[in-house]
Amino acid sequence: SGATARDRDWRDELLRTGIRGRSGQRIDFTRVEPLPAMRWLQADAETKEAVPQRVVVSFGPEHAPLEQRQVELAIEEAGRLVPKPKMIVFAAFQFDPEAAQDIDELNWPGVTLLKAQMNADLLTEDLKKKRSSNESFWLIGQPDIEVQHIKDGEDKGKVRIAVNGFDYYNTRNGKIESGGTEKIAMWMLDHDYDGRSLFPRQVFFPMAGDDEGWGKLAKNLRAEIDPDLIEAYRGTVSLPFGVTRKGQRAAVKIIDDRGIESLRVVDLE
Repeated sequence: SGATARDRDWRDELLRTGIRGRSGQRIDFTRVEPLPAMRWLQADAETKEAVPQRVVVSFGPEHAPLEQRQVELAIEEAGRLVPKPKMIVFAAFQFDPEAAQDIDELNWPGVTLLKAQMNADLLTEDLKKKRSSNESFWLIGQPDIEVQHIKDGEDKGKVRIAVNGFDYYNTRNGKIESGGTEKIAMWMLDHDYDGRSLFPRQVFFPMAGDDEGWGKLAKNLRAEIDPDLIEAYRGTVSLPFGVTRKGQRAAVKIIDDRGIESLRVVDLE
């Protein structure tokens, strides 16, 4: 019952379905077993490949985001394991932005840290039996973004954010590769992120057609909407904004065409 039964079900599902990457790639496992004497790591696995790799898994909570503290303590536990794992997978229904940033940015030589989105159907047995997809775990890409400082023109001194796409983990060669912008359904920018909650100040729909997103609103409010702004809000470069305080940070949240969310926080100085 409780967490024990939940973790067992998720381990079984991970062994059955593996973790889906982009373009049909997949991490498959020959075994996924409980990891005794560990609180923050719930599974010990081995990849199905010519040279198997040891993988440990930390599952997030059912009804809350996976938080920064769990990331820190899971990594601490992984550091005590012998032999050292080659991969740590954090699997969750939601990720706290700071936790996601820690996973993306931690540099541990010889160890790869990955985020996997869990299918919400796993929350209930009824939905699990009726789910339309057999994909229960998806690799989440990190937003590839660039902070551009404007040095001339009427917006001189301001900043804009350019989204170059997603960085994805390629399951075939073990490298991080850029995924481009063509699969971004929506992205949001909070250019004064407070570290607790994201407040979207600019919202973009790059995949939207003329009759979708801001374009649909523009047709309904033809006299009220600037057509140049409508076109800008279909793009992947933000409108210029000012940096008003020391230590100001921006948060970019991207939702891809599968509905999977990813967030990146950057310093603006």
